[in-house]
Order: sequence, then C-alpha cells, then structure tokens
Amino acid sequence: MRILAILTALSLGATSALAAEEPSGCDKFKWPIERERAALTAPERAKLASGSEQTALPSSAITLGLVVPGEARLPAPPERAPKDGTFAGFTSIKAPKAGLYTISLSAGAWVDVVQDGHFLKPVAFSGATDCDGIRKTIKYELSGQPVVVQVSGAKENSLSIAILLAE
Repeated sequence: MRILAILTALSLGATSALAAEEPSGCDKFKWPIERERAALTAPERAKLASGSEQTALPSSAITLGLVVPGEARLPAPPERAPKDGTFAGFTSIKAPKAGLYTISLSAGAWVDVVQDGHFLKPVAFSGATDCDGIRKTIKYELSGQPVVVQVSGAKENSLSIAILLAE
C-alpha cells in the first residue's frame, strides 16, 4: 500500500512538472506572433474540407475541417500516431513560392509537412498555452514544389491554419 502511495505521488509530481514546463501566455513565444495570430483570428478565413487542394497560398488563414483519422485519408502516415477520439485532415498547395514559412495552428495538433514525397523537418518551433487564437507556430523551408500540410491529434473537428512567408 505504501509503495502505491509513493508511486502515485511521483506520478502526480511528474505530471505537474511537465505541465509547468509548457510556456503560458502570448509573450512566451520565441518570436513575434502578431501577424500569425491576426491571420488565425481574422473573420474572412476560407473554410476548407480535409483533402482540399489550393492552387496558391491563401492570403489569410484557412479553417480546415477535420475528420476521424481513419476517414482522413492522409497522404502519408503521420509521424506521430494520433490518439483515439482525435481528428485529422490535410490540405495541399500546388505552387508555393520557395522560402521560409511559418505554419501556425489555432489549437494543439501534430503537424506534418510533406514535400516531394518526404517529411520536412522544422527549422524552428514555438508554442504556448493560454494565448487566444494561436497555440503553436513552426518554421519550414519550402521549395517551389507542391506541398501537403497534414494535421492529426486535434481535439476538435476543425482548426485554423496560417501559412505565411516568414518575415
């Protein structure tokens, strides 16, 4: 019984420590996020279904409809397996201009960026909780080839995504 109490205390302490490591507040991002946050909360966001193809980068953020992972038909299996009860989806962009981009999400989810059949590794990542309208922003170097942005592990059936040239 005593061992169980010790294990429970250690488990609660570890959970609290992990939660404490997560930055909280808009001022905790590693770089300015005003432009991304404004795009993610703009009222004129296009609403797209999962699997939608865009001919060019949208001028603002999009709101992507998500479905259960088994119905998402993601072009590539996510690098992190989604948990039960979560949602997934993707959008493809035919011809982005080559450059450094920020891909920002309004809520927590896993992001995979696939270009030329390969997962791209992020150049930089920043995220924080308790910042209305934005949860994370990730920088990727994109070529001029078509790109797929897929999300998985989202708790809601839609989320906003901003794909902007980095400043």
